[in-house]
Amino acid sequence: MPEALKNKFYNSNHIHRLAVSVKSVYPSFRTVDFVDDVMDEAWDEAGLKARMRKITVNLGKYLPSDYEQAISIIDKVINEYPEGFNDYALMYFPDFVEVYGQSECYWDLSISALERYTKISSSEFAVRPFIITYEDRMMRQMSVWAEHDNDHVRRLASEGCRPMLPWAQVLISFKKNPLPVLDILEKLKDDPSLYVRKSVANNLNDISKTHPELIIQIANKWFGKSRYTDWIIKHGCRTLLKKGNKDVLKIFGFGDCECIDIHEFVLGEKDVYIGNEMSFSFVISSKADSEVRLEYGVDYIRANGRRSRKVFWISEIFLKSGEERFYMKRHSFADRSTRKHYPGTHSVSLIVNGSEYRTLDFDVKCSEIT
Repeated sequence: MPEALKNKFYNSNHIHRLAVSVKSVYPSFRTVDFVDDVMDEAWDEAGLKARMRKITVNLGKYLPSDYEQAISIIDKVINEYPEGFNDYALMYFPDFVEVYGQSECYWDLSISALERYTKISSSEFAVRPFIITYEDRMMRQMSVWAEHDNDHVRRLASEGCRPMLPWAQVLISFKKNPLPVLDILEKLKDDPSLYVRKSVANNLNDISKTHPELIIQIANKWFGKSRYTDWIIKHGCRTLLKKGNKDVLKIFGFGDCECIDIHEFVLGEKDVYIGNEMSFSFVISSKADSEVRLEYGVDYIRANGRRSRKVFWISEIFLKSGEERFYMKRHSFADRSTRKHYPGTHSVSLIVNGSEYRTLDFDVKCSEIT
């Protein structure tokens, strides 16, 4: 989750509302002390997950020390939300289960709480320590959740066991051997909820980074079975597609490129200033009917002077024999939280069905001279 969300999710108004909500069902709750301890001198510098954990720890401080009593109070707070309400900001409720409820003696209480709380927020982070500590038992529970009538719970069955879920603990065991995860995904591959299917696809994409051959096998097995599995496979193979994996490209009909021509590939400008845009254009044609996947790669200069490529999607088209199409693309060189730009010679390459065509160099400069 981007750092910019920390002020949207966890601000003074949110913390005060939470304190009032808890006090309404637990009159002994010390709202002023709770708010002061949460929003202490370290609050402004704390990131999103650090703020969430600070809320969790202080709920633990001001709720009853008895875990079962504390969960019953949280349940009362949650019951005040309308049916169908969902807000990721409330992830401190499942986080409370993660922090205080991992003991085996709390198993039934904690698992049922994670199931309830994921419906109004998400327990995708909180389940991971349970998987690490009780892998076999927890994966049996995930298998049960995969057949739940609530789509948030079914999504948890997939999202919670993603080997490399962003902003979460890496599940090293499943990076080495993802077969237990695949058993869950098999149950969810035809799920009627897009929310669930997106998670299945993202899980497959995680696995593709360490076990590409396994995902290629699954892609060949699932593709063509239904529109749901076709979408999942396309989205789940996106990293392999960007890498130009020929076996995956072939599944989607993107074959060899001998009949495809690229011409008039030109840059809009030779010099690009940080903060501005680079542009390029080209014409593509084909001597035979062809399915075409168009991408471009930008080789960025890193802080250490080395290059690092990032691939971007342009289009997927069907070209008839003799047909030509013109494309013009703009690419931003504005600094963002996820990418900082450095001066030097960069390059842009056209990629057609996974094969690189001509490459053009251009210079990125610090500031425009006026």
